[in-house]
Amino acid sequence: MAELHLDTTKILRCRDIAEKISKPIESLIETHTTVAIERATLRLLGVNGASVQNGQWFPDCNLIVDELAKTGRLGEGILPSFVAKMLETKMTAYELGQSIAKGKIQLLSPTKSGVNVSPVEIKRKASELCSNAKQNLIDAREKRDLLRKKVQDPFDPAGRNGPLLYVIVATGNIYDDVTQARAAAQAGADAIAVIRSTAQSLLDYIPHGATTEGFGGTYATQENFRIMREALDDESEKLGRYIRLTNYCSGLCMPEIAALGALERLDFLLNDAMYGILFRDINMQRTLIDQHFSRRIIALSKIVIHTGEDNYLTTADAIENGHQVLASQFINERFALNATMTQDLMGLGHAQEMSPEHTNVFLLEIARAQMTRQIFPKSPIKFMPPTRYKCGDIFYSHLMDAMFNFVGVLTGQTIQLLGMATEAMHTPLLQDRWMSIKNAKYIFNGAKDLGKDIEYKRGGMIDQWAAKVLDDTLAHLEMIAKKGLMRAIEERAFAEVSRTEQGGKGFKGVVKKTADYLNPFFEIL
Repeated sequence: MAELHLDTTKILRCRDIAEKISKPIESLIETHTTVAIERATLRLLGVNGASVQNGQWFPDCNLIVDELAKTGRLGEGILPSFVAKMLETKMTAYELGQSIAKGKIQLLSPTKSGVNVSPVEIKRKASELCSNAKQNLIDAREKRDLLRKKVQDPFDPAGRNGPLLYVIVATGNIYDDVTQARAAAQAGADAIAVIRSTAQSLLDYIPHGATTEGFGGTYATQENFRIMREALDDESEKLGRYIRLTNYCSGLCMPEIAALGALERLDFLLNDAMYGILFRDINMQRTLIDQHFSRRIIALSKIVIHTGEDNYLTTADAIENGHQVLASQFINERFALNATMTQDLMGLGHAQEMSPEHTNVFLLEIARAQMTRQIFPKSPIKFMPPTRYKCGDIFYSHLMDAMFNFVGVLTGQTIQLLGMATEAMHTPLLQDRWMSIKNAKYIFNGAKDLGKDIEYKRGGMIDQWAAKVLDDTLAHLEMIAKKGLMRAIEERAFAEVSRTEQGGKGFKGVVKKTADYLNPFFEIL
């Protein structure tokens, strides 16, 4: 494959600085928990029921964690109180969760039997429960991987097999989503992303059951995951080709969605604290802590994450600020490594969002795409299509998508989210997806080996632009390291957006751990 002449010492320096930037965040992660981590812990133990509160379904794990939080004791973790009550009542986690949620049992009140449980017994039982939960995750992973082995699997993290065709469904109704997903798979799609209902990331609970009334997308729920996974497994068997499933694992319920996605055998999860901070105003402490625990689950389940750097280029000029994307990719890579993730699980985000009116824009786009692929050779790259400069001209949009597909195959991208001719007009219809898939298949096949048959001129425009972006990235990372990540974000280091350390949604859900905090998942995941 053709390669740029990048300065490898500068790339290594960027990685060293990214590690330095992560250190204060790692200290925060080690000393704090969140309501979402404690809820995810209960969900992994099997507390996945819901009870009616004020006329609507509300998750049992929320009610339980909220009850403990009101006492000021959440810093010790949910497990000491919950496991003690399990031992006292001889109930399963699910049964106890339902009983507490329905008000039949009080989490902290003594039982009628008067049974006293020692801290040693609680720790032993908690370790046993978490070990069993870990095995459930492994079993789900192995069931998923068994089907991948049974049928043809087109995915290659390094992009050697050409970009994976990745399309979205977003009807709001999970059953209609299934129809669209099946149709897309039959037309040639390799991966289906179920777009999440607008603003679900701001909900501090996960809706329960199958849903049919999402706005701009379909709610991410465990039952919706199960329904879509079952449908795509069926299509994989019929087509003899494995179809991957993607959903969103960001926002205020990040660890819980990671747990449910792992249990329901998802393949890709959009998982990125930076995206939540910048574009959903999620509190930065909350989501960085949540991200670490969610990625521990994801690493065990061998789910590929997608990060959201592509979104930076929708609010900041892609030509002037492309280095912010690369800087964030280095930081995201470090956070993932700190959470025990391997490089082949890091689907770093990039996008083709430069102004189409700019002279030689495709040379610059090739430079950015190629350097991303080259700097992260073992990582899948999620390459996103043009959206910022689409305005309703379907013919021009289709042409922009074709050129995007050309850059993708030329530079050996891994995961190509297909653009839609009707972008910026309405939720794409089945016919729009068919057109996009046909466009991509034509270009991916017609230029399949072009990248192997050309060279980039040393000192040429493409080479020089990549070198400039790398230099700007190094300087940007040095600035962030000097100020600290949180202050740098406050001063608009990314995407021209400012957030504060204690601002945003969910800050009240951050809790300092006590000396006797208990959660064996941190040791066994």
